[in-house]
Amino acid sequence: MRVNAALALAACLAPAAAIFEDDAYHIDFHYALLGCPKHEATFFQKPYAASKASLLYTVSENGTIGAINPKDGALVWRSARGASGNGHLRAGEDQDTVISAVGNRIAAWSASDGRVVWETSIHGAVAEDLEILEQEDGISNNDAKDALVLVAHGSNGVKRLDGKTGRVKWTFEDTSGDTPFQVSSSPTTLYYVSLHSPLLGGGSKIRVTSLSPITGKKLDSYTLSSEGEVSTKENILFAGANTAAPILAWTDKAHKVLKVNIIGTKGVSSFNTPASESIESIVLHAPRKVNSLPHFLVEYQTATGHSAEVYHIDLNKNAISQAYKLPLLKGKGTFATSTTDANVYFTRITPDEVSVVASVSHGTLGKWAMNGSPSLAGAYPVHGVAEVVVKGNSASAIRSAALFSNGQWALIRNNEIAWTRPEFLSGTVSAVWAQLPEEESLAHQLEEEHHQDAISAYIHRVQRHLRDVEHLPAWLQNLPSRILGSVTGQSDSSTIEEIQHDTFGFHKLVISATEKGRLSALDVGSQGKIVWSIDLHQFAPGAAITSPSLKALRGFVEVKDPGLASPLFINSTTGSQISSQHAHNQWLPNLDQETLITYKLSDGELQGFLGTEPATQPVWTFTPPPGEKIIRYTARPAKDPVASIGKVLGDRRVLYKYLNPNLVLVTAVSETGRRASIYLVDSASGQLLHTASHYGVDVSRSIPSTFSENWFSYSLTLDSASRESRGYQLIVSELFESPLPDDRGPLGDSANSSTVLPNEEAAKPHVISQSFQIPEEISHMTVTQTRQGITSRELIVTLPSSNSIVGIPRGVIDPRRPVGRDATAQEQSEGLVKYAPIILFDPKWHLNHKYEVAGIKDVITSESGLESTSLVFAYGKDIFGTRVAPSFTFDVLGKGFNKVQMLLTVAALFVGVLFVAPLVRRKQINSLWTVPQ
Repeated sequence: MRVNAALALAACLAPAAAIFEDDAYHIDFHYALLGCPKHEATFFQKPYAASKASLLYTVSENGTIGAINPKDGALVWRSARGASGNGHLRAGEDQDTVISAVGNRIAAWSASDGRVVWETSIHGAVAEDLEILEQEDGISNNDAKDALVLVAHGSNGVKRLDGKTGRVKWTFEDTSGDTPFQVSSSPTTLYYVSLHSPLLGGGSKIRVTSLSPITGKKLDSYTLSSEGEVSTKENILFAGANTAAPILAWTDKAHKVLKVNIIGTKGVSSFNTPASESIESIVLHAPRKVNSLPHFLVEYQTATGHSAEVYHIDLNKNAISQAYKLPLLKGKGTFATSTTDANVYFTRITPDEVSVVASVSHGTLGKWAMNGSPSLAGAYPVHGVAEVVVKGNSASAIRSAALFSNGQWALIRNNEIAWTRPEFLSGTVSAVWAQLPEEESLAHQLEEEHHQDAISAYIHRVQRHLRDVEHLPAWLQNLPSRILGSVTGQSDSSTIEEIQHDTFGFHKLVISATEKGRLSALDVGSQGKIVWSIDLHQFAPGAAITSPSLKALRGFVEVKDPGLASPLFINSTTGSQISSQHAHNQWLPNLDQETLITYKLSDGELQGFLGTEPATQPVWTFTPPPGEKIIRYTARPAKDPVASIGKVLGDRRVLYKYLNPNLVLVTAVSETGRRASIYLVDSASGQLLHTASHYGVDVSRSIPSTFSENWFSYSLTLDSASRESRGYQLIVSELFESPLPDDRGPLGDSANSSTVLPNEEAAKPHVISQSFQIPEEISHMTVTQTRQGITSRELIVTLPSSNSIVGIPRGVIDPRRPVGRDATAQEQSEGLVKYAPIILFDPKWHLNHKYEVAGIKDVITSESGLESTSLVFAYGKDIFGTRVAPSFTFDVLGKGFNKVQMLLTVAALFVGVLFVAPLVRRKQINSLWTVPQ
């Protein structure tokens, strides 16, 4: 009893040690991600004119804007407030700001630290394109350069925004009905490019409208004959911007002829594409500086290789000519453009090498054989940007940032991979825990022995032990180094070369799936090391995978998606595919003697079925009252160990917990009544056990909930006419069999009872609830898990406004806290304190400490090998993992324990015993021979 009281008291004191200072950055890891960068919105740029080094700026495919330090790949700053879609990012020469346009929001950011300089929104439309006005119409080089914004999907047109304030200087409105495409400029004129669809159909014509940069008035307009090749915006290869000779380029559907137009002229130049192999795609690369040479490169991608052609533009004759060709190389690769002064350089990036050529001639200025990296094995570059240092006629140094086909963003410095960033993980939508091979094998062997007779099980166990002896020499060989590392404190379990089972069970795999169909395994005990990563499309070619869901079973993961005709089965330790027949025959647990209950949400009703798969006819149906709709349901975890069936009170009596593994928490809302209702349903019978309604709720916001043991919690956002009274509530409810101690309720004396056929009111629990006002909105919540359930639980919540993950101790939100009075001595022995209506999140509760975890979609927990410790993994835009000990690490020595001093003390005692033992023995013998006086 005293031990339970001590543990309860420790749970209340745990906030002071949510994570110790010496554990930070060791037991946790964080991937601060941007997302896969967009090619046209990624560039190297000095944060200010006097800076000696550049930063790497980008807008990702999910609308996140940020800057990366090219030296080590560390995130300098980011902003994830933009919406996913067509994002743009531009920077003017010698400017200390970068300007972004994502959705309907245009903003200027301090290039060095990401501070918002100004921002504005376009009402009823979105930004289709963005450019910086480089020409100097009465401004100095030190002034902020204006921005040109192409507005579409509403009031189409072009806006010029003041570079200092974001104020609109002038607006050109397009009332022709054309589809806006891009805005570009030459040193003297602005050009608005749009697609004009003829009345008779048959494609679109490219319309170019020239505008005055001073007033925005229309100067001229003409169309190009492109209706045979261009039907949508995707058919245009390139539309240059802010160059001495901006160009438009497109091709026919068969990729046989390349057509190029110098914007501002009506002539179109045609060039035949290479005919050696069928061309799959064409990409045009050109500089984006006004003072650069008017040269560009056309990249051709085939099924087996890639090549390129370099073209020059004669400004005097307005003519385009082919300068030279770059040979066809086998395998995939890409090109990048860089500019130094007026010189243009093209960098060729392949999985094996990096080479640089000048735009004026085909001679190679530099070539480096790339050293491989395990994270890029089997991948090829998709697109990239580069910076080149040229001295004389040779390139002395180069660094290029390339996005590879496996979703890794890497920086290549000469021939070395300086760093990689797993940006593909930013789109993680599902994740599950998986066991390591040793754990899977042992569990499988023990299950086989369980289903055998005594003699067969004994023989099987002896054979298993004999096989384990094979690993004894290797274990003995590593034993001295393990002991030495443990004593000196220099062992680091997070730096391993391959996955392995460690003593404390910290090395566990998390299988994650992204919205683009990439499946990965991360070792949470090795700082989130990516063990393997695969593309699910290789197992299901042509499938449109958008929202994969995962289910972890023994040894493999089941992947389901609306775009998949049938589930995929992936080996959790290797990433290889397993056939459906093999999975069902060898891996699935034996469910013949188990009757499972499954349920699904269909047409606004929660339906329950018997069996592992939903049948055609449900055994029960739960329908909310009229006017309400079910938005989510939360079930008690399938693996939820309970150490005690009751709660010991201070006077040694017991409140018995209501423990029902079939409980489901259903959340329903009424939009008209601004009401949220919580229903507790028994999924075995469909009986309604408890109901709670809350009014004045903002039902448009998330209402997260979680269930554990005999208690559940959920959070609400209050809705009010005045924003001053808007707030957030956390409600916690605990279930007991009876309100009276030492009483099992109406069914306590029954010899047996039925969950499927309950005895009406007798089966309903006694519910104790308390609500707390909290300072921030909670988007997701879960509960820590341990192997035996002895350790006190901790409520893990996600705070999106502060990009934090907080662990709230169970004692703080215990609904039995006394209200309106101080706790008695007996209640204090239980760990209870006086109820306070407001919970302020203690900074020491923050599991992410200095990290900023953005865009978290969910948090999952798992037990470790230690009863005191639970593993936590959060995923979404960012990836975060850590370990928590709600009742302190009572079963393992901490880092501060001096093992050397302990060994010296034991050795000193041993030496002392060896020295004193003869003296004591001699004294005893002498005392026997001494004649008493």
